[in-house]
Amino acid sequence: MTRRDSFFAVTEDTSKSPARLYLGIAAQGRGPKLIFLRVLQTMLTASKAEYDRLPAAQRQASDPYMTALCYFNALKELGGALRIVTDEVASGVQNYGRQRRRVDPVDQPFHDRMLGETLELTSRVSTDQVAAAKKRLEQAFGSDGPVVDVALATNMISVGLDITRLGLMVVQGQPKTAAEYIQATSRVGREQLKPGLVITVLNLMKPRDRTHFEHFTQFHQTFYRAVEPTSVTPWSARALDRSLAALVVTLARHLDLKLTPETRAGEIERRTATITALTAALLDRARDAEIPGGVQTLQSAITELINAWTTVAQTFRGDVFNYSEDRRLLSYPLDPRNQALTPEHRRFEAARSMRDVEPSVVLKLRDPYNGPIRD
Repeated sequence: MTRRDSFFAVTEDTSKSPARLYLGIAAQGRGPKLIFLRVLQTMLTASKAEYDRLPAAQRQASDPYMTALCYFNALKELGGALRIVTDEVASGVQNYGRQRRRVDPVDQPFHDRMLGETLELTSRVSTDQVAAAKKRLEQAFGSDGPVVDVALATNMISVGLDITRLGLMVVQGQPKTAAEYIQATSRVGREQLKPGLVITVLNLMKPRDRTHFEHFTQFHQTFYRAVEPTSVTPWSARALDRSLAALVVTLARHLDLKLTPETRAGEIERRTATITALTAALLDRARDAEIPGGVQTLQSAITELINAWTTVAQTFRGDVFNYSEDRRLLSYPLDPRNQALTPEHRRFEAARSMRDVEPSVVLKLRDPYNGPIRD
């Protein structure tokens, strides 16, 4: 066990796995819209040149960079960029390769390109249209179906967009939080052998953007430490309902090497010393906290969870029992398969995000003048 292994992610050296590359661009005396225009034109035509250069059998390697995913912090900024893309970018890339050539050494790094579909992924678009847009984004360049050349999005793509072919993102302005920046830029370069390229366009007239540009390398080497804490009330009843099971399992795996491997979830009933140690650690941490019902309530909740874990492990005795894979202890909230689990097993729901813990609610609106019901 090392600090590079956090159970849900493992840090690998770039020699083993290509890394996502971040590039910051800013220009003194030039507005962010002009920089965005130039960056997008350059990337679209450079990727087309690489695509044309490769033999037909190898063009799949350049496919991740044929679709530019553009990220915006506000709908107002996205609206202005949409006009730029459909007008200036679309007309500019048609003869960009002939206009921009390298003199020394002589080269033609850009190729002319006819811009195809541009789509929007924002709250202004209906759920059905968003689902259809995601399907179109999965279409590889050069395939029979319609291919998206540019996609404009807001923070609604921070979770739920898991399209592995996407490899190019242009971020217009530094997002408000480090967590949003990491989540959004992680939408590209998700396939191991196809690294992502993230280009952040920064406005030097904004102090925050200037600071990020001046410390760009240092920030990106350590940006996980800049992630903001979530606003959750410690030890509240709802916090315990949502997170105590995952916390108990995590502590057990950290405290006891016998429980650490993925396939050792069923060993808990024979680890009495570990159960005592993790209970003591949690109670000691919560000793001075204001817990509804007191520390005794927390102790009872831990005991009930351990008993439930033991009961579930007994049902898998003699069979493979994992933590997070098939035949697993932990499950995701709102997973339809949870309905088939026993009450004890359903207690071990571990959320990946605070957005995954509440069910959706369908609203039906009735016209006040007895009109038809609208979903």
